[in-house]
Amino acid sequence: MARPATKDELLALSNKNYLKLTELVNSLSEEEQKMKFPFEDRDKNIRDVLGHLHEWHLMMIKWYTAGMKGEKPVIPAEGFTWKTLPDLNAVIWEKYQNVNLEDVKKKLNDSHNEIEALIKSHTNDELFTKKLYPWTKTTSLGSYFISSTSSHYDWAYKKIQKFTKSLK
Repeated sequence: MARPATKDELLALSNKNYLKLTELVNSLSEEEQKMKFPFEDRDKNIRDVLGHLHEWHLMMIKWYTAGMKGEKPVIPAEGFTWKTLPDLNAVIWEKYQNVNLEDVKKKLNDSHNEIEALIKSHTNDELFTKKLYPWTKTTSLGSYFISSTSSHYDWAYKKIQKFTKSLK
């Protein structure tokens, strides 16, 4: 599916990619879900990938909450810029090292549902009109949601799929 351009397309692709991702993870045995990836990567296992998604959901919710109150959210996060994203992602990775996979799955599901509720609370125009909200600068609110849902889920799916192929 092409990049979403309407609220319905955004919700459909977000849910489709989330379902595809969770079905892939759940198709693996418990042991396989906890295995280390056999390739070099920042994320060493499925927990790391899902924790990454959850944390980006939380950041999106934080940006949204501040921005919709008329505040200027710190994007991507306090002390980081888009150029230092690898450093931010390393901090996120570290944050989830002592969280078990089942807890991360639940956290991700909860934050996915929270993001979905935010999307549903807006009209097409509110989601896809560029520069409508000062905090989104030159882009649209929908672009932020696409990045934190459907596109990010696709990235995670491909990474975990690479791992599943290595099991064969």
